[in-house]
Amino acid sequence: MLRSILMGLVAGQRSMAPLAALAGAARLGTLPHDNPETRLMARPLVAAGGVAMALAEMAGDKMKTAPDRTVFLGLVARTVTGGFAGAALAPPRRQFEGAALGVGAAIASSYCGLATRKQAMQHANQTTSGLIEDAIVLSAAFAIANAM
Repeated sequence: MLRSILMGLVAGQRSMAPLAALAGAARLGTLPHDNPETRLMARPLVAAGGVAMALAEMAGDKMKTAPDRTVFLGLVARTVTGGFAGAALAPPRRQFEGAALGVGAAIASSYCGLATRKQAMQHANQTTSGLIEDAIVLSAAFAIANAM
């Protein structure tokens, strides 16, 4: 269940990063369980969509007009993907628990991440701080999704 929590933390930072990481792991066959979420993410069109949405989100985050991650729709996206990823990484017959843990972690991480990003922007501009955050978040997401 730790992976469900960790991927929820990722979702709080970049809502679509869990989808990209799960898509990659599903296509490689490295997700831990054969469940409906894994099978969905292994479909080429779904996997490509997850990656495309993650890339679009990362590009949009660098724009001056990008809203805070804690606006209503941002939190909705983070809870949905955190819950989905939490379920995908949960052991068989524990998907509901994994989803709940992913959602909780995503919400908490959203607020903590926003505060951290605002502090980082006092030392670096929005683009630089966002690129650093992207590198950390993507590395973590792919490590969590592909951990054996």
